[in-house]
Amino acid sequence: MMKTADVVIIGGGISGCATAYFLAKKGVKNVLLIEKGYLASGSTGRCGAGIRQQWGTELNCMISKHSCDFFENANEELKYDGDIEFKQGGYLLVSSTEREHEQFIKNIEVQNRMGINSKLLTLEEAKEIVPYLNTEGLISAAFHEKDGHLNPFHTTQAFADAAKRLGATIMTHTEVTGIEVENGKIKGVKTNKGNVATPVVLNAAGGYSQIIAQMAGIDLPVYSERHQILVTEPIEEILGPMVMSFSLNIYCQQVPHGGIIMGRGDENEPRDLRTTASWQFLEEMALCATKLLPPLREARVLRQWAGLYNMSPDRQPIYGPVDGLEGFYLAAGFSGHGFMFGPSTGLIMSEYILGEKLTLPVETLTLSRIKDNKLVFEPSVV
Repeated sequence: MMKTADVVIIGGGISGCATAYFLAKKGVKNVLLIEKGYLASGSTGRCGAGIRQQWGTELNCMISKHSCDFFENANEELKYDGDIEFKQGGYLLVSSTEREHEQFIKNIEVQNRMGINSKLLTLEEAKEIVPYLNTEGLISAAFHEKDGHLNPFHTTQAFADAAKRLGATIMTHTEVTGIEVENGKIKGVKTNKGNVATPVVLNAAGGYSQIIAQMAGIDLPVYSERHQILVTEPIEEILGPMVMSFSLNIYCQQVPHGGIIMGRGDENEPRDLRTTASWQFLEEMALCATKLLPPLREARVLRQWAGLYNMSPDRQPIYGPVDGLEGFYLAAGFSGHGFMFGPSTGLIMSEYILGEKLTLPVETLTLSRIKDNKLVFEPSVV
């Protein structure tokens, strides 16, 4: 176990590994990342791994576009021996209410203004992209061809390998048991394998970020909610893009090996860190998916699993320092969007930690916004 570190990152998902990479790239040699399981064993490895730029706020469009641009060249940028498997088949968003249709129009205006070439489609045009789409009850669609899907394990490993190559240290199967604070400053981190002195801690612990914050005496206003997903056996290609509907509460994507990954939210899901699967989800998911995409009636479910959405009050990430605790930083509360924001998060947090000017203007997403009731709501989440 290292005795000292310039920066300790808690959490070995995409946010932690991307931050370790950007810090190491900027010349910080004594970076230690601690993960209690294996890399991507938490929310990152359990996510649907979709990447979209179709948002309703300029800020989220900016964050996601920056990340997508990075993903397009990540194999080369990170010098990865494998492949992060970025499939840019697009996202086809479908509306089933007039309110959602009107929101699409507003969103596309924002997206186009931010350099994202999304477009509004008729249902006939949507069926040209996804011929198996059942348009009964639908009104319109929105599409952006550069959205897509990634392999979360390869992507996280690519960041981790690059960070280690640049001098960062990564310790897996190591659990943080405490954080030392003295006179309002971070002094160190305690683990089940020893203690490390450090002036800087980044809380990138995903579903467990509230627990880590409590170790530092911070009451982080987030909660972790179970989110379930399933995947079918591989079938012939029926989906080029991700199909998503906010009002129907569904996302559905065919991954490179042919399986269909799908998920949906439920505000009644447990908030006790459980990641078990339920038959209720399987039933509701099957009914929703087979109505929207009838060929799925013939697909057999291979497995289902669950991960944790770390929910903030406005479903936006919490970035940056914490007032009153010098050296403690947050990359938390992503509310289901942490993976697709990964490269931007890594860059943002490296800049915050090093006191640099932010490449992306995310100052409104610090923890203080919640205390000051200056929430930043995003209209397009599922």
